Amino acid sequence: MELWFSEMHTPNVKLSIKVTRQLCCVQSKFQRIEVFESPEFGRFLTLDGFMMLTERDEFIYHEMITHVPVAVHPQAENILVVGAGDGGVMRELAKYSGIKKIDVAEIDAEVVRVCREFLPQTACGFDDPRVNIFYEDGLKFVRNRENEYDIIIVDSTDPFGPGEGLFSMEFYGNCFRALRDDGILINQHESPFYDKDAQTVRRVHKRIVQSFEVSRVYQAHIPTYPSGHWLFGFASKGLHPVRDLKPENAVAGKTRYYSTNLHKGAFLLPVYVEEMLSESE
Repeated sequence: MELWFSEMHTPNVKLSIKVTRQLCCVQSKFQRIEVFESPEFGRFLTLDGFMMLTERDEFIYHEMITHVPVAVHPQAENILVVGAGDGGVMRELAKYSGIKKIDVAEIDAEVVRVCREFLPQTACGFDDPRVNIFYEDGLKFVRNRENEYDIIIVDSTDPFGPGEGLFSMEFYGNCFRALRDDGILINQHESPFYDKDAQTVRRVHKRIVQSFEVSRVYQAHIPTYPSGHWLFGFASKGLHPVRDLKPENAVAGKTRYYSTNLHKGAFLLPVYVEEMLSESE
């Protein structure tokens, strides 16, 4: 009998991946954590039945959410990562010798434990000595920080369950306060393609625009995410994601997807996405 993992992207569309075996199924205090093995995408992680990452395409997401802000900031030393229980963002941040501190606010210790055991390809990021893990709600963690971080990367789940508060006006306002004067906020911005996802894009963009002087959106192609077309948000107190790009900051030769040329092009959005975002503004 063939085994398949399926995730509904809309009531009429689903993603199905052939599975060879289930490696883990754990119910934590917050969510159901599962790891599967597949012939096409290798091992993959799901939370409450939603795809978080696969070994095959995780590098796209982690490189694009990480290298864009570091290549723009003049001298990023103190970083806060919210979520990122798989460790992939920290793996990419570890490529920069100039970074001094990486704080991680992850609400679910079980996610970290499972990823350390079954997904070492990404969880190796936790081994960097600059990483400090705080098993706390990111919303509450950032409330107590002021003028502390150069970059905040919000690698959250979708806007429901444990990740819901990370899409709120309160959270974005607290991130603004926690950032230094040249600080940058990066968040995963959902997909613009399906109607329900597009509503989230509009809502999130409107809230970030109200909190930050500069707010831009960029894109990447991630095959296992809904529609494959995924957005990220870049917000700052003044730095522009393209005009202030510093190619010398980028990690030359250490990426598979990101490059400074791609960085520039990623901010050139399709017309339907531009129109969607301008309506929110």
